[in-house]
Amino acid sequence: MGKMIQLTAADGHKLDAYRADPAGKPRGAIVVIQEIFGVNSHVKQVADGYAADGYVAIAPAMFDRVQKNFDVGYTPEDIAKGREVRGKVTTDMALKDAQAAVNEAAKAGKVGIVGYCWGGFVAWMASAKVSGLVCAVPYYGGGILDNADIQPKVPVMGHFGDKDQHIPVEGVKKLAEKHPQQQIFIYAADHGFNCDHRGSYNAPAAKQARERTLAFFRKHVG
Repeated sequence: MGKMIQLTAADGHKLDAYRADPAGKPRGAIVVIQEIFGVNSHVKQVADGYAADGYVAIAPAMFDRVQKNFDVGYTPEDIAKGREVRGKVTTDMALKDAQAAVNEAAKAGKVGIVGYCWGGFVAWMASAKVSGLVCAVPYYGGGILDNADIQPKVPVMGHFGDKDQHIPVEGVKKLAEKHPQQQIFIYAADHGFNCDHRGSYNAPAAKQARERTLAFFRKHVG
């Protein structure tokens, strides 16, 4: 369904991205930000899903600055590799690459951003620091609670699991109190509950979060 394209960031860095196009005229575009596992088969499936819903979906390879073609699964070894690469990707790098994806996506109309795990953190930061977005949807982004003071410039819908050891639910509740105008949802689920390739996958939570996200995109993106 999709194809690989190349993006160029403001500092000249060239990165790959997976692009999936809808069957008809696009409603707009969604930038999909990866987890720490690269633009793997799951991320491509997520992008394909948004394309099926009528959006141009672009998933930039956010680890290209450190390691090209990074694509791993979900074993403990894979997680260790992903964490190692993520540790070398600064927030500044990530936002530059997200901006490049948004700029490309904007050719199709209004642009929303969605991110999962580390990508959720990127989506949260992008809500305040990336231009050209109309909304942002972070899923259980590690690092969000350490950056709860940023002021999003666009509507945000956040999805978190109450069993997530990485993101304490008390912190999520404080985040919601700090940003009452944003929609923060908490599910009876663990970290990574949206990913059906992971042991923490939670079908009911994933379904409900996706329905809410889609309604949010319909409202803001088209």
